[in-house]
Amino acid sequence: MKTIKINTKQLFVGLLMMGSTGAFVAQTSPKTDTVKVATSTAQVQTNPVIEGLKKQVEANPKDAEALAKLATAYQDATDWQNAIATWKKISVLLPDWAPSYYSQAYSYQSAKDDMNAKLAYEKYIATVKPEEIEASKKNLAYAYYFIAFSEQKDNPDKAKEHIAKSIQYDPSNQEAVKLSQALNS
Repeated sequence: MKTIKINTKQLFVGLLMMGSTGAFVAQTSPKTDTVKVATSTAQVQTNPVIEGLKKQVEANPKDAEALAKLATAYQDATDWQNAIATWKKISVLLPDWAPSYYSQAYSYQSAKDDMNAKLAYEKYIATVKPEEIEASKKNLAYAYYFIAFSEQKDNPDKAKEHIAKSIQYDPSNQEAVKLSQALNS
């Protein structure tokens, strides 16, 4: 088995420089009904960026950087199923790289699959390393918020715990503050 070495910090910075940061920026609301999910298969198949990246990945299926660029390109094209599948491949290659789980969650949420989004956000939270917490606070806050939002009816005690963590990481998130007030009233 060949060990893949990738500098995840460089990969993350590289993705940011590509201008495709949607997967790594905390969202403001778990309400996905305003997200445009529809995209034609023809659009995705004729996207030259995606086609080029697919060829690069075919040539080297373990190229995590190319896979991350491909997953991000799928997200940019709102091709959520391919984005999810590609982020999952990255998670297999780099199981300790937390941003891949956050990106999966974002893609699941955009595809209106809230159950799998919640599971991916939970995996993201569990995977963030202590030395990454400071740089990940906004995303951690959103992940906890989404989980709290998802659990508020079925498990209000757990929802309260998660919303408290969300506010701990981002006290300025007004949606989290409102949910906290609703849960604690």
